[in-house]
Amino acid sequence: MKKILYLTIFLGASMLLQAQTPKPYRLLSPDGRIAVTVAIDGTVSWTVTHDGDVLLAPSPLSMTLADGQTWGVAPKVQRASTRSVNETIPAVVYKKASVPDVFNELALHCRGDYRIVFRAYNDGVAYRFVSDAKKPFVVTAEQAVFNFPAPWPAFISYIRPGLEGNFEHQFFTSFENTYDRALISNWDTARYAFLPLLVDAGKGRKIGITEADLLSYPGMYLYNDTGGQTLKGVFAPCPKEVEQGGHNRLQGIVKSRENFLAKYDRGTSFPWRVLIISTSDRELADNDMVYRLASPAAAGSDFSWVRPGKVAWDWWNDWNIYGVDFVAGINNDTYKYYIDFAAHYGIEYVILDEGWAVNRQADLFQIVPEIDLPALVAYAAERNVGLILWAGYQAFNRDMERVCSVYSQMGIKGFKVDFMDRDDQLMVDFHRRTAEVAAKYKLLIDFHGTYKPTGLQRTYPNVINFEGVHGLEQLKWGSPEIDQVTYDVTIPFIRMLAGPFDYTQGAMRNAIRGNYRPVGTEPMSQGTRCRQLAEYVVFEAPLTMLCDNPSNYEREETCTRFIANIPTVWDETVALAGEVGSYVVIARRKGTQWYIGAMTDWAPRTLQIPTDFLSGKRYRVTILQDGVNAHRCASDYKIVEATLEKGGVLSARMAPGGGWVAVLSEL
Repeated sequence: MKKILYLTIFLGASMLLQAQTPKPYRLLSPDGRIAVTVAIDGTVSWTVTHDGDVLLAPSPLSMTLADGQTWGVAPKVQRASTRSVNETIPAVVYKKASVPDVFNELALHCRGDYRIVFRAYNDGVAYRFVSDAKKPFVVTAEQAVFNFPAPWPAFISYIRPGLEGNFEHQFFTSFENTYDRALISNWDTARYAFLPLLVDAGKGRKIGITEADLLSYPGMYLYNDTGGQTLKGVFAPCPKEVEQGGHNRLQGIVKSRENFLAKYDRGTSFPWRVLIISTSDRELADNDMVYRLASPAAAGSDFSWVRPGKVAWDWWNDWNIYGVDFVAGINNDTYKYYIDFAAHYGIEYVILDEGWAVNRQADLFQIVPEIDLPALVAYAAERNVGLILWAGYQAFNRDMERVCSVYSQMGIKGFKVDFMDRDDQLMVDFHRRTAEVAAKYKLLIDFHGTYKPTGLQRTYPNVINFEGVHGLEQLKWGSPEIDQVTYDVTIPFIRMLAGPFDYTQGAMRNAIRGNYRPVGTEPMSQGTRCRQLAEYVVFEAPLTMLCDNPSNYEREETCTRFIANIPTVWDETVALAGEVGSYVVIARRKGTQWYIGAMTDWAPRTLQIPTDFLSGKRYRVTILQDGVNAHRCASDYKIVEATLEKGGVLSARMAPGGGWVAVLSEL
């Protein structure tokens, strides 16, 4: 009798346990190849497979609030909703005119006024938390875990050296570094890494980890403290005390922090945690996940006034013009020369970088006496050239509204805002506020000294570019051991996943591998001249600098005309070929013209480029390619004119560190 009673109790308990453990939710990509499984068993975890292979093993996710509630732990799912979307997003200031937005979505509506939303696209997956709270709340922690089934290799961009083990100080960074390629299990446990990060999952597949729609929350870093195959998200706590300091007293130095990540007056949508999945490397070079997931611009807003283009830049070349009858430097004569140069070549903008405002005052209304800014604005306007002003973070933030109002009325077209060097909630809020206030006064914004883009350029299309890249400026001071050439053929597959970057290409002094050295006043690039030209096609950048000085460009008429004529936004983009860290080929169309750019690492390479993506029957082709002696003299190049029939193949021969670029005009 007792045995029967015990068996009855056991079976009843088992049935009750099964009833309390709901079946996993399953979400498929539109093509059915990617599957997301969401399990709820005391915690919420997600698993991702591709063609049946596990790419992400069960990984928990949660957010903890100051009131003791933890979203994602012992959740009470009240209902699950699904939807499928097949739409097209009209893109503004982007690498294509429209973006397909095709996905399946699962939303778990939980007791406690929050939701967890999962999306599956054909090229990736994402999830986010959404709060529907009607009253204030505080987030004290987030659990973002990425459990991989094996310690796969990864391309890791660590916080720059010198801060090993000092994790608080690692939250103060310029987000610029090259990549380490290492097994996840060999992670440097003294360092955080910033996003995007790329994992090699085998069978030709790569997984890009990043985030999207970051508007009022700290950015995510990744860390591995176990030496295993798990990466964890790390977030900077909200600053409590911030002092003015740093570079020329233009930065905000965090002296102490709160015991929370972020606080809100009411419900909000949190950033998407994004896994981009590719089956070939070239797919990574043309991915739209971040743009798709970003919040659209407010209904009824008008950004038709936004004018992308190229910028004649002064700082990289150290204002080092020559062959003139005035002393070059930060003065009106020099900037008039830059303006005349821009007008002659049809370059849309000239920037006044650091130095036009009085140093160490963090006050954009104290202008150095050598500059008559209203006179320069008028001079530029007569020649259809716009002026952009550089501004340090503290100088811009201290009186943002007045700065934008006064300088927009003067005729300034935008600001390059620099030295933020953080991505805690206060700094992320600063980026959003800057975009909003600048849009009010029809000003462009180029964020320099900042974190990777997360889609703000879709929400506010006047935010026209971002740095967050180990760009050409590094070669003003970087040691010969820096391998910028390999980095250049890595970032199209990793950093460019997040969005455009202000790399600042266009050097007319070029060096082969053994000849490069840092020269601050007359800097040079690594690799060939044609590499610099190809970067204008390969790198996504609606606002693109011409880094060298007008005197050098005027001696290189062919290259300068070529750069000046390249568009910076496009109607169509097609990634044709590539391998992370080795080579890349991208084609972009503006109107009826196609531009194709190719770049290689330090290995000489000849690529056969098919043109089956073209719709026309016959094209006139102008090619700029590495000269036969470019392996000895990096500035050697050759121009080739040809005719291409439909279905033809183009041969791209590149020297070590080389590049190749072609313009195809339909006949």
